[in-house]
Amino acid sequence: MTDRKGELAANLVKVEERIAAACVAAGRKREEVTLIVVTKTYPASDVRILSELGVRHVAENRDQDAAPKAAECTDLPLAWHFVGQLQTNKVRSVVGYADVVQSVDRSKLVTALSKEAVRVGREVGCLIQVALDAGEGGRGERGGVGPGGIEELADLVADAPGLRLDGLMTVAPLTGEYAGHQQAAFERLMDLSTDLRRAHPAANMVSAGMSADLEQAVAAGATHVRVGTAVLGVRPRLG
Repeated sequence: MTDRKGELAANLVKVEERIAAACVAAGRKREEVTLIVVTKTYPASDVRILSELGVRHVAENRDQDAAPKAAECTDLPLAWHFVGQLQTNKVRSVVGYADVVQSVDRSKLVTALSKEAVRVGREVGCLIQVALDAGEGGRGERGGVGPGGIEELADLVADAPGLRLDGLMTVAPLTGEYAGHQQAAFERLMDLSTDLRRAHPAANMVSAGMSADLEQAVAAGATHVRVGTAVLGVRPRLG
């Protein structure tokens, strides 16, 4: 365990140096960017170590992994983010632990999240997942709604009891005009965020960038970066 703590501490230092350097290059203050460590496929023991090392935001993308892990870590001062595609039949479980759902991309999901949040007396933050590989009103290969669908979905979230509209999230697309152009993709997301904040000024969270492209996300103006591999190491292959 001691070796693992040392490994994670060293990795966190490297990631912190990258974020800090990216902020300097972009003329931003370091405190403008929040690190979310994506802990998927890694055990609760790693989450506990990360908390000891000062991490305050962790993310998961599969409820079957996240729910038991979050249950083991209820004593820790952590904010849990759900970042994967979310089926409505998992909403009850996810609302039990997630402080923020970053993958809101359809009205049916908004309705289900709202109903459950009200039932358990929680407020759940929501990010609209934007698919930059989709047409204006289409859907992306990895979830998300096209840019043309943001306004309607954002209004739904903002009006839904138990939910709080926090902003936008994207994953750098693998296809379409932004494939291989992460900086341009993230700049497009920032433009969409500016549009959103005209109607919803408090929805100022922009979640973009992962281990490979966090610098481009910081340069574009992202407020949150989601880093897994660079902190926890290469994930074991399944199967």
